[in-house]
Amino acid sequence: MQLSRDDLKRAYRGMSTIRAFEERVDKEFALGNIPGFAHVYLGQEASGIGVCFDLSDEDQIGSTHRGHGHCIAKGCDVKGMMLEIMGKAGGLCGGKGGSMHIADMSKGMLGANAIVGGSPPIAVGAALTQKLLKTGKVAVAFSGDGASNQGTTFEALNMAVVLGVPAIFAFENNGYGEHTAASYAVGAPSIAERAKSFGMPAEVVDGSDFFAVHDAMGRALERGRAGEGPYALEIVCSRFLGHFVGDPQAYRLPEELAQARANDPLARFRTKVTEASLLDDADLNAIDAEVLAQIEEAVALAIAAPRPDLSTLEQDVYVRY
Repeated sequence: MQLSRDDLKRAYRGMSTIRAFEERVDKEFALGNIPGFAHVYLGQEASGIGVCFDLSDEDQIGSTHRGHGHCIAKGCDVKGMMLEIMGKAGGLCGGKGGSMHIADMSKGMLGANAIVGGSPPIAVGAALTQKLLKTGKVAVAFSGDGASNQGTTFEALNMAVVLGVPAIFAFENNGYGEHTAASYAVGAPSIAERAKSFGMPAEVVDGSDFFAVHDAMGRALERGRAGEGPYALEIVCSRFLGHFVGDPQAYRLPEELAQARANDPLARFRTKVTEASLLDDADLNAIDAEVLAQIEEAVALAIAAPRPDLSTLEQDVYVRY
């Protein structure tokens, strides 16, 4: 699919927003402004933006504990996200969900999920709804190499094929399930081959290349929107930092960390579009500056905001019909 100049700017803005947002989350966590844990998406920006680029608000995604990038890629408001992550009133979930539980149903964001392998079954249910209502929309399950070993994931892959639902399984293989290498923990030759064994098409994608991810997602979307069933992508990407903010990463060699940074998805995008004279450095620098100002505003708002009032403590705990 040919992307216009405006499309390219939108793609870069999305990746730049994730980068700036997550770098600031890393900083604010160190300053003590973010409670609990935080898991940043640095290094995986091309995956989230490439997968979500052509999705509408009616298409749905399920996320992971490392979900900030998915939220931004799906169009969630960064101010509402920062308020949520800092546990403040006005956050997307009222400041009570925090970093690992951001959701925004108006954007088709079904929620980040701290349960490893929690997203695939949810996405299959959402995809079944899309099929029964004949919406022509899809549901995407983001999960990682660690979640690819979960029984919930196997059941979801099988059920998606059996029911013929428009579910897309986006396995972000960043090489580690928490601190355990995928080369040790994933027994199959590849996650994509494992997904194929359930009866769906699957492919391996370079997750540091927005264009590769976008093209592969286009094939998955075409199949899903046509009612031809599920699709799986194994998106191979690099995690710049550790499992959580503050992880010392003693299990990774310095050479590996340097290689991850050398394969920066934003730098690769910039090189491709400038060398092809599609955009120039001034265009991209202007986007970066606008994004930084936006993130600065979101942080200032969140730091100044109050905590949720105690009167809201028992609200939104149970669904009442």
